[in-house]
Amino acid sequence: MNMSDVHPIEALSSLEREALEAISHAPDLRSLEEARIAYLGRKDGRISLIVRGVGALPPEERPAVGQAANRVKATVTEALEARERALAGPAGAEAEDLTLPARAPWMGALHPITQVVDEIWGIFRDLGFTRARGPEADTEWYNFEALNTPLDHPAADEQDTLYLEGGRALLRSHTSPVQMRTMEKHPPPIRIIAPGWVYRRDTYDATHTPAFLQIEGLVVDEGVTFVDFKATLAEFARRFWGPGTQVRFRPSFFPFTEPSAEVDVKRLIRRSDGTTFETDWIEIMGAGMVDPNVLDNAGYDSERYTGFAFGMGPGRIALLKYGVDDLRTFFENDIRFLAQFSL
Repeated sequence: MNMSDVHPIEALSSLEREALEAISHAPDLRSLEEARIAYLGRKDGRISLIVRGVGALPPEERPAVGQAANRVKATVTEALEARERALAGPAGAEAEDLTLPARAPWMGALHPITQVVDEIWGIFRDLGFTRARGPEADTEWYNFEALNTPLDHPAADEQDTLYLEGGRALLRSHTSPVQMRTMEKHPPPIRIIAPGWVYRRDTYDATHTPAFLQIEGLVVDEGVTFVDFKATLAEFARRFWGPGTQVRFRPSFFPFTEPSAEVDVKRLIRRSDGTTFETDWIEIMGAGMVDPNVLDNAGYDSERYTGFAFGMGPGRIALLKYGVDDLRTFFENDIRFLAQFSL
């Protein structure tokens, strides 16, 4: 049966029967391990591949498919353990306390937001970017003033920024300080991605957290134009969300870029029955051409060099990618929730 031609729940049921049959007839532990990898392997397991595609389903179908996937995974895991005990022989059986309830071990895996960061980084690495980092505790100069943001700007107010004891040191409120630190150390051309933690006085709710990951990007060289800016970010969006993704640039304002834009995407999602539908426009990042004042502050000749910068939150992108409604679920360490991203 071609699993792409049937509904995921039907495909899971069929694979469940097939897996149980293969497990029951496994003649030795090596064959049993091959069956486990074939059905539950993290990379190419046939059940795992179906579960990995849950995020692309319409929102109303995801809970039922997720429940079915968890049930099938638990059933197949239990059958694997039972067959392993049987193949181990009487000595193995006597060594176990058979009165204890069976419990499948939790296999460690990358956090879903970490998976999104790695996927974003992989795309930009292929586009010629390198990875950069900077301190999480920084100064007002790097966090605000060097980025063309005066200290009387609302973002620099103590109600928004987490200042450290003593006055001028603070926890960075964005990863943009890495731009300035990189430009101070290296001459153009520069093409970097800077993932890292940032901190703000945000309320902990469904779409905000006081500490979260952000990914900053910066390109500076001679002759960099708005066309390069749009082409690079459009290419990223289509690689991340799919070839049918539409990209829109809306005028906006950021102190350190001019002109500035919000970048939106409209995704093309394929239903289980083979039909497709378009999502609404979804904002994924802020971006723009680097303000000449920022280049001057870094010691660059703004008459000679131009560039563009962008920033995005992988946490919110993970919400969209996996169809999750509440950002807090990523930080509550509920193994039942995180386990669905471990396949």
